[in-house]
Amino acid sequence: MRSLKIAMSDVFADTLLGAYRLVGRAAVPLLPLALSWRARRGKEDRARLGERFGRAGLSRPPGRLAWIHAASVGETNAAIPLIERIVEAGFSVVFTSVTVSSAGIAAARLPRGALHQFAPIDAPPLINRFLDHWRPDFALFIESELWPTTIFKLSNAGIPQVLVNARLSERSFRGWQRFGGVARSVFGRIPLCLAQSGQDGERYAALGSPRVLVTGNLKFDAPVPDVEAGALAEFRKAVGTRPVWVAASTHEGEEVILADVHRSLCDHFPDLLTIIVPRHPERGDAIRSSLADSGHAVAQRSRAEPIDAETGIYIGDTFGELGLFYRVAPIAFLGGSLVPHGGQNPIEPVKLACAVLHGPHVHNFSDIYAAIDGAGTHSTIGDGAELTKSLTALFSDPSAAKRHAEIVADALAPFSGTLDATIAALGPLLGKGSES
Repeated sequence: MRSLKIAMSDVFADTLLGAYRLVGRAAVPLLPLALSWRARRGKEDRARLGERFGRAGLSRPPGRLAWIHAASVGETNAAIPLIERIVEAGFSVVFTSVTVSSAGIAAARLPRGALHQFAPIDAPPLINRFLDHWRPDFALFIESELWPTTIFKLSNAGIPQVLVNARLSERSFRGWQRFGGVARSVFGRIPLCLAQSGQDGERYAALGSPRVLVTGNLKFDAPVPDVEAGALAEFRKAVGTRPVWVAASTHEGEEVILADVHRSLCDHFPDLLTIIVPRHPERGDAIRSSLADSGHAVAQRSRAEPIDAETGIYIGDTFGELGLFYRVAPIAFLGGSLVPHGGQNPIEPVKLACAVLHGPHVHNFSDIYAAIDGAGTHSTIGDGAELTKSLTALFSDPSAAKRHAEIVADALAPFSGTLDATIAALGPLLGKGSES
């Protein structure tokens, strides 16, 4: 009976995946309109829209070539050291990403021997066009980039593919579980999965990944992004000697709480500056309007508004500048954790010597936050009142904030070494022996 159920599930999976590919083909004529709309909103590079259709903007380099794909800025920063090592191993690299901001990072940081293209949309004719031009020797997909048509095309072409730095949230895992046959068909075609954590590895294995190794999180080994010296000096001057903290990668519902925390803190620290950096910068105008209507003195970075003596809350609604704010603020609250989003990655503020605070909802990075909390830092706060209390203590004793940051950095030190482990696992593809 069980084998019959699995067989029926597989038939259903084949039907669904076939329908997905048919929809992809049918949608191709509509894509120019959709991409033009995205370009008007700044989400696509209009001059390079052809790349989204699999049309190469550059020639294929001669010799061995690896295709490495990541979604956005964070994954791109994590991938750069890996790309450097693969280039050193004698491969050219075509690196694809989705967002305009990640393309900017790639343009600035890719090593000689690697080039950037925007990722083709996951539709059969577009993927075929991309693969026919680039003819990769193997493909690496960073974190949770799973595109069924691409996976099937690579598998059918005999091109090895690996999930690297693989992460799968509990929510995504439950979603894939609802379609067990689809998951087995998709994950079963990826020969190797290099997972960030044991929990991630268990989830991938349960969904049908044939071989899973836990290698860790590449972001621990990635250098923090550089900041232009002039911009940093200008921002430090604008902040001056005021007490300052940053609420990073906030989500809807959190900014109101954080603004109330700011108001409470001003009773003890009247010249306090609170920097709020929304996870999605396009929400900046709405946040500004809401906080200004509540009586807060707000300045907005995307509008180039200066920080003056009256500014209480500064909205950092731009891309790629968190490193600037972390370098100026000694305390960071990580968003997506007061609401049930699952938290944001704290590695960058830890590396930049920030004391790190977070809410209770951090299941997307549970192993990292468990290490932070296990070090006795009292980093978890349950609500705005607890955040106010923690910030009051840290602002009242700057040496406490410094000790907090040092303890957190020590707690995460054992997580380094992922890059070497990843390169070792990729050994057969790079011509360097066997996987460990």
